[in-house]
Amino acid sequence: MNWADFAREAPELARLAEERFEATGLCLIGTIRRDGTPRISPIEPLIAHSHLYLGMMWQSQKALDLLRDPRCLVHSTVSNKDGTEGEVKLRGRVLEVPDPAERERFGLALFEKTGWRPPGPYHLFALDIQDAAFVKFSSDGDQTVMRWRAGGAVQSHVRKWTGSGYAD
Repeated sequence: MNWADFAREAPELARLAEERFEATGLCLIGTIRRDGTPRISPIEPLIAHSHLYLGMMWQSQKALDLLRDPRCLVHSTVSNKDGTEGEVKLRGRVLEVPDPAERERFGLALFEKTGWRPPGPYHLFALDIQDAAFVKFSSDGDQTVMRWRAGGAVQSHVRKWTGSGYAD
């Protein structure tokens, strides 16, 4: 599911994800190494033209991981330990973007946003979003969790902090 479809099915989650990505301009991507162990790497996401794009340096290890196994996790960066800013997790598979016209649209959108275009060659992927989650803690310790899976409804609940644990 591309970004536009995700935003139609789960508009609040898409808004929260975009806010978190915009707050720092970075996110983390979890990929699977050749030996099956996880790799986590920083990346600059770009939401444009109905897609969440992930551009990567040519032959970078994270790009090679994704060419071998397209499954990944995209996670917003967390900048404080209290959790009040919230965090977004998007799971799915990347789709390589080989089309020159789409790559040009990506380059123009990136330049418009940042004033920079990637020099060639580079890898470009679009995330096929399969599920998403948002977790946020309130100042009193309560935890709000929103979850969504492609084709389903957003599920939301609050876990109340009792002082010694969570009461579900």
